[in-house]
Amino acid sequence: MNGTVPLGRIAGVRVGMHWSVVGIVVVVAVGLAGYQLPAVFPGHSPVSYVLAGLAAAVLLLGSLLGHELAHAVVARRNGVAVEGITLWLLGGVARLRDEARSPGADLRIAVVGPAASAVLAVLFGALAWIAYLAGLRGLVVAVLVYLAMLNVVLAVFNLLPAAPLDGGRVLRAALWRWRGDRYQAAVWSARAGLGLGYLLVLAGFVQLIRQSTEGLWWILLGLFIVSVAAAEERQARTSATLAGIRVRDVMSHPVETADGQLTVEQFLPEVALHRHHASFPILDRAGAVEGLITLRGMRAVAQQRRATTALREIATPADRIPTADPDEPLASVLPRLHAATDGRLLVFAANHLVGIISPSDISRTVAEHGLPADLSASSDPGRDGAEPPPHWWYPGQQRPR
Repeated sequence: MNGTVPLGRIAGVRVGMHWSVVGIVVVVAVGLAGYQLPAVFPGHSPVSYVLAGLAAAVLLLGSLLGHELAHAVVARRNGVAVEGITLWLLGGVARLRDEARSPGADLRIAVVGPAASAVLAVLFGALAWIAYLAGLRGLVVAVLVYLAMLNVVLAVFNLLPAAPLDGGRVLRAALWRWRGDRYQAAVWSARAGLGLGYLLVLAGFVQLIRQSTEGLWWILLGLFIVSVAAAEERQARTSATLAGIRVRDVMSHPVETADGQLTVEQFLPEVALHRHHASFPILDRAGAVEGLITLRGMRAVAQQRRATTALREIATPADRIPTADPDEPLASVLPRLHAATDGRLLVFAANHLVGIISPSDISRTVAEHGLPADLSASSDPGRDGAEPPPHWWYPGQQRPR
């Protein structure tokens, strides 16, 4: 997501916060401090209500993070690479680079999120009871009970059998095991998500007719679910169509690379005159891939800085570039490609760089199979929009490390 502020790593997983998280903080803090707490627990100072509201908002964000972190940790234990976690307006997102390799792994990754929320609900409930017994009644107990209830709601709502909710993943895993077809299971799960989303939108309009502003949140949530579910259905259908196609059948090869020590000013004329690509892996002195540069990134460098800016300074680091094996199914690497910062995926065989996949490669392939060529991730266009010629490969290029 654009506009994400990195917060560091937890259990080895990158955690970021989108600016829209402010919406959660404002809604929870204002709702509690301005309305709910004064109505139920009158007699406290305005500062106490504000502090209680802010504490509840922060602890709610922590609960959302715990939910997504559970997904990420279990995903990694089941061999699924994790790009990171982003907290945003409607909760949190654990971004997985790969897909589960079996229905059992898919089920474990899905169900652990609601389980974590249920554990947090019990924890906050226990803390509320302890606080009550200790005489810390009023706002402290109210905030803890509020958080316990929210985590129960989060666990139950996420178990609804509709994508993209965790319950939709559970449904997908069950259908996958039953029918043996992962992609058809994903289509059915996505359609259930579409139904849920439309129901939420309808319920939101009913709430608005009854003059309840809560209807706006129902509509927003419903539209989000519809959007994601529709995208998941398209991706599932694309994956089914591309079944049997391997990465080696699509990748551009050999790969044309660049020396990371060159400056932008030195390299740009060469791109304009001799190269037709929009992205280039850069190598260190040992021949290992250390990053990826794009034409857009080079053009973004101010003219007066191009003579002193080395390519490696503006490159996407190697550990943030998704990779694949030539014999992997193309469908399995699409999520990695779509989540990539630069929309490119590097292909390695025996630790040697042998190919690169770009959105244009995917668009060309899906068009050849009769699908709309609008499934690629954001990218830098090639010069004049032309298809790039074959990449050049230099022996000895190594996997990022």
